[in-house]
Amino acid sequence: MPTHEVFNQVPPLTGHDLAEDAALLDGLIREDAAWAVPEVHEIGRLAGTAQAQEWGRLANENPPVLRTHDRYGHRIDEVEFHPAWHELMDVAVTHGLHGAPWADGRPGAHVARAAKFYAWRVDAGHGCPVSMTYAAVPALRQTPELAAQYEPLLAKREYDYGLRAPLTKNALLAGMSMTEKQGGSDVRANTTRATLQPDGTYTLVGHKWFTSAPMCDLFLTLAQTDAGVTCFLVPRVLPDGTLSPLRLMRLKDKLGNKSNASSEIEYEHAVAHRVGEEGRGVRTIIEMVNMTRLDCVIGAAAGMREGLTIAAHHAAHRKSFGKYLADHALMRNVLADLSLESEAATTLMLRLAGATDRSVRGDASETAFKRLALAVSKYWVCKRWPAHAAEALECLGGNGYVEESGMPRLFRESPLNSIWEGSGNVAALDILRAMAKEPATVEAFFTEVELAAGADVRLDGAVRRAKDALTDFGTIELRARSVAEQLALILQGSLLVRHGHPAVADAFCATRLAGTGGVAFGTLPPGLDLTPLIDRATPKIP
Repeated sequence: MPTHEVFNQVPPLTGHDLAEDAALLDGLIREDAAWAVPEVHEIGRLAGTAQAQEWGRLANENPPVLRTHDRYGHRIDEVEFHPAWHELMDVAVTHGLHGAPWADGRPGAHVARAAKFYAWRVDAGHGCPVSMTYAAVPALRQTPELAAQYEPLLAKREYDYGLRAPLTKNALLAGMSMTEKQGGSDVRANTTRATLQPDGTYTLVGHKWFTSAPMCDLFLTLAQTDAGVTCFLVPRVLPDGTLSPLRLMRLKDKLGNKSNASSEIEYEHAVAHRVGEEGRGVRTIIEMVNMTRLDCVIGAAAGMREGLTIAAHHAAHRKSFGKYLADHALMRNVLADLSLESEAATTLMLRLAGATDRSVRGDASETAFKRLALAVSKYWVCKRWPAHAAEALECLGGNGYVEESGMPRLFRESPLNSIWEGSGNVAALDILRAMAKEPATVEAFFTEVELAAGADVRLDGAVRRAKDALTDFGTIELRARSVAEQLALILQGSLLVRHGHPAVADAFCATRLAGTGGVAFGTLPPGLDLTPLIDRATPKIP
């Protein structure tokens, strides 16, 4: 006999278009990529299917397995993935989320790629090799002969999995292998050694503490030469088809990002090709780092939107005390505040993608703006995601703490982007470095912010305070995080005042800039129009 009737449960969140997002679509058009709107909707609709969401679940619940040897004792150093991982990778690569923009001469190509990367958010782990493949190209271009060989294969929209000689494959993926156990972010402390060979190649000997992702075909890595830290390209398989002596020692057991294989490796005289000038490895690989920092911002913005969407969907269908959660005043305040943070992050990431696109095409002013704005945004948007994820999870109550809801996985992912490519302190100090060594970046940053001058007195006041904060050089390192926060908020405020929905811009200036909101989400003051924020957050399921 049934003991109860199931009711007041939220329907599955499937069948919607993850690209049906006003801030995303408005920014896509504004940043020269209106031509890509159909492509973005295509991947957004796919991301909303039950099948794609199941791929994400399976890839995380069946993480990769390291196989160091075959049954006969031969060293194979392979990583075995669940079939769902390969489905995710195939969609990402064939839709051009990896290196495809570098082969696309249309204005807005990098913006289109950012929007698709944002919309395809069914699993964060497989985004790592996709992101690194995208980011490897500008570093490789510092050695034109290597770029000529490998760039077309890194940009090709084909997923060709398997360990084979790179130039015999239809398409390639690239990884990154920089940090060591004694140094972390201080890559100048690396001890891996590179030795020049008679044929012009090098051999590497050393241990790498984090290498992502070890099933890739090529790796950009750092090693010491007599001239100092130098960048190298290391293939997994040599031209004759034999495995390079790149030994996978173990896979990292991480908090989140479970579907992705992060590893420790040892180079045992692994063959490598120099990239860029000898002794200038940090400057060379920073080209890759800056691109992956952009993806950190995109990923954090996407994660916020995902948490908001799940929370808004739940609140729209779950009743308590006689009415839907979304109709309770305090829940409306929480959802509106989460929506506000999400829209600010999405608007900012699209502006950065636009700056990247124009910088690639030779716009010096956009290059200067991007240098500081990207560091500022990487610090702030990635810092905001964990708090946002926690609050979105809480909107589901106890249901949000259960794995089946998807919220625990999202919450575990949320700290990663703040750590990846330089944790909070590294990012904040990079901001100070940019301002001190490249004053043009400060001028370009404030030129952008002041395009909204006079439009909102709260924003104008925040800009003045941010400028004042830059004048006390004696304590600026101690205040680096505070400076980063102020710069990020005035940039977001300026973009929302100029381009955002009026209710969004008003709420942002009232709370993030004028200081009338509290620290916790859900503390928006009375008098704001919350309805547009909630409406823009609630997914539309046909």
